[in-house]
Amino acid sequence: MEKINRLEITARYAETDMMGIIHHSVYAVWFEAARTEFIKMTGISYTQLEKSGIMLPLSELCCKYILPVHYEDRVVVETTVSRLTFSRIEFSYNVVLDGKIMVQGKTVHGFVDSKTFRPVNLKKTMPELFAMLSEAVVKEEN
Repeated sequence: MEKINRLEITARYAETDMMGIIHHSVYAVWFEAARTEFIKMTGISYTQLEKSGIMLPLSELCCKYILPVHYEDRVVVETTVSRLTFSRIEFSYNVVLDGKIMVQGKTVHGFVDSKTFRPVNLKKTMPELFAMLSEAVVKEEN
């Protein structure tokens, strides 16, 4: 399995603020789109995961704005798994334009039962998926 997913996005006019740059709230939406594509790389879609009884609610969202992204910029959102435990997963994101990191972010999600919203042990519940995600973990450099 690939350790990184790259999703190309063209910045839309509706995503800009009065200064003509992408509004800070848009990055959470871009991260979600990129994360969805990353999950598809495992061979299961978010929809299939939820139908199997597992949901991934968001527990943390961080974003560091380095350089502005403007209308019609074509960026690539690079997504990796930076941490994985039996009950949580952390995704890291780089929004890249012309080889420069414009924005960095991360999201943390819990694996929960879709009926009870109680934490589940993904290694026990879906061992094949857990193994694939384990192989995809990219340790951050300090």
